[in-house]
Amino acid sequence: MGLPNKDEMEGKFDQAKGAVKENVGRAIDDREMEAEGGADRAGGKLQEGYGEVKRKVGDAIKDVGDAIRK
Repeated sequence: MGLPNKDEMEGKFDQAKGAVKENVGRAIDDREMEAEGGADRAGGKLQEGYGEVKRKVGDAIKDVGDAIRK
């Protein structure tokens, strides 16, 4: 398993940022901020998932290349 790539890390950051916005929005009764936080979290999950797929494809290609060299 490879190290997390840029997309995975940015996705995790967006999820954390979204969670904070959601909670602050809820605390100060700002529905717009709360909704924006939910959108940030959802976008972060998508970006993280894209990064995971990208990493796994890269790992699979590397494994095939290693197998061919043997």
